[in-house]
Amino acid sequence: MDFDQHIRVIPDFPKPGISFKDITTLLGNGPVYREAIDALKKKVEHLQIDLIAGPEARGFVVGAPLAYALGVGFVPIRKSGKLPYKIVEAEYDLEYGKDTLAMHIDAVTEGQNVLIADDLLATGGTIATAVNLVRQLGGNVVGAAFLIELEELNGRSRLDNVEVFNLIKD
Repeated sequence: MDFDQHIRVIPDFPKPGISFKDITTLLGNGPVYREAIDALKKKVEHLQIDLIAGPEARGFVVGAPLAYALGVGFVPIRKSGKLPYKIVEAEYDLEYGKDTLAMHIDAVTEGQNVLIADDLLATGGTIATAVNLVRQLGGNVVGAAFLIELEELNGRSRLDNVEVFNLIKD
């Protein structure tokens, strides 16, 4: 299936010159959403995966159904201050400042194989931070899966020794 035809592009959002890839049109079409998750599953099912971790919020809508399809657990990666238990945190750079992601300290145990899942790989900052958090907890990042990869932004170069899987290259 050509999943690209189910992604709405919003010009000049969130600022002039950016073409925002809006996945809500794909998510809103049940059969296409299911096929996208099934297609990602086929790309990663050869990996030894114990858990899928997804950064909020769109990583939840990709990672959780993918975890369900693979029969593995899902770990939410949240913004700082959103998790109720003891956490590990990592800061990363944004275009106009910094942000922090967090995971519960018991979300990943030593040696577990973790796939990171999100909607889009752009510059790689968020995903590199997610990889860092999983590794801080002793997890082994076996790959990263995305609906969309914006190749021109070369985000995969920031993902040290992480195999990247995607449905759409743009």
